[in-house]
Parts: sequence; C-alpha cells; structure tokens
Amino acid sequence: MTPNKLNLDGQVAVVTGAARGIGRATVDLMRARGARIVASDISETVRELEGADVATLVGDVADEHVAKRTMALAMECFGRVDILVNNAGRTLNKSLLDTSLAEWEAVMATNARGAFVQSREAVRAMVASGRGGAIVSVVSVVAAVAMKDLSAYAASKGAITQLVKVIAAEYGSMGIRANAVAPGVVETDILQGIGVADSRVTLASFGGVHPIGRVAQADEIAEVIAFLASPAASFMTGALVMADGGYSAI
Repeated sequence: MTPNKLNLDGQVAVVTGAARGIGRATVDLMRARGARIVASDISETVRELEGADVATLVGDVADEHVAKRTMALAMECFGRVDILVNNAGRTLNKSLLDTSLAEWEAVMATNARGAFVQSREAVRAMVASGRGGAIVSVVSVVAAVAMKDLSAYAASKGAITQLVKVIAAEYGSMGIRANAVAPGVVETDILQGIGVADSRVTLASFGGVHPIGRVAQADEIAEVIAFLASPAASFMTGALVMADGGYSAI
C-alpha cells in the first residue's frame, strides 16, 4: 500500500497563535493526522488544547526567551522539533500618515520579529537533530499585492515572506524547507482588527473581492499549511503559496 504522504505520524509541530482561528484549525488538523504539538499563544485560552498529544505555552511570540522556551518544551515533551507554523500575528487598519511609530513597531514586533525568533530557534533545533524539518509561515495576500490602509501589516508580511526565502536558501541543503501561505480574507476573529465592528458586514463586503465569491474558512487555510508541512510537499521550498480565492489573480 502506498503511504499517505499527508500523514504526520511521529512528527512534532510547534504552532504559534494557536488559541483560535487558523492556528487552532491547524492544531486540530495536524493532531488528527498524527502529529504531536506544542501550541503557543499570548492568550490563556490556548490551555484548552492541552492533552496527551498537545503541550501548551502562554507567552509573547516576539520574545526570544519565549521562542527558546517553546522549542525546549517540544524537546522536553516530545523529543524533537520537525515543524514550525508561524501563525501568530496582528493587523492594523490605518493609512501611512495615520500610523504612529508605536503602532508600526507593535505590528512589526508580533509579525516580523515573532517569525524571526521562532524560526531561528526552530532551525537551531532542526540543524542539531540532523533530520531537517519544515517551516510554514502564514502571511497574507498583501505580502504580494497592495491594499490601502495596511502599510504596517503589509510591510510585516512582506518581511516574513523574504525571511522564508532566505531560510530556504540557507538551510535547504540540511533538509529544512521553508514556505509561506498567503490567505485572502478568512472568517476569524482578526476581522475585528481591520476596523469593522460587525463581522457579518465584513464578510459580505470582502467575499465579493475574491473571484471565488466568498471568504475562506480557517480549516481551508489549515489544509494548505498541513500540506506544506508534510512529506507531500517534499520538493517545495522558498514558495509563497496564494490561498486567496483568486484575489491576486485579478
């Protein structure tokens, strides 16, 4: 029987921003496919995921000490680090002139610095193991195309995309793959961060900008993440995978 390359049996994954939305959907999917997981988030609600195959950690993704503790927890509980999913993030719906330096730095810290310190510590663990691994970073369609009033958010996601490419170039020979997923609008709590009080209005407004005619569900993006982390994507690295319902095609 041909093995199912989407299975993650025996793999250990670290998922940031795991308490809800895409992060939680990714944890649920990966554990269903056999992975053991360290789920981290700044919110205490991540503790709800705790179980025999899921360890949890509460902390700021952008803190390098938290990144080190996260990888150490994976080693302590499960003995290895095979996959990192950089999912934690924040957005800001403001024009360039309305964005303060403090707001810019807060977005860049969570998104770009967070991906950097988490990736650095994951790569360190993967190199030490000699087994390689996979890093999947969740960016956004605005890493590739422009939208008004998202200067800080778009810049941070563009930075992560370039980080992914550099990791792929530097560590591909060691069996470490790095890819990015660029969602369009996804029905998650982060919709509140773009300045619309009623998420139903947001969904009605943004569904039409995708040629597919609707917004994404979190589990649809989780499927792309899990694919890129799996042996099924063994020849993919340095890629920006558009999961945007066709937005970037028009």
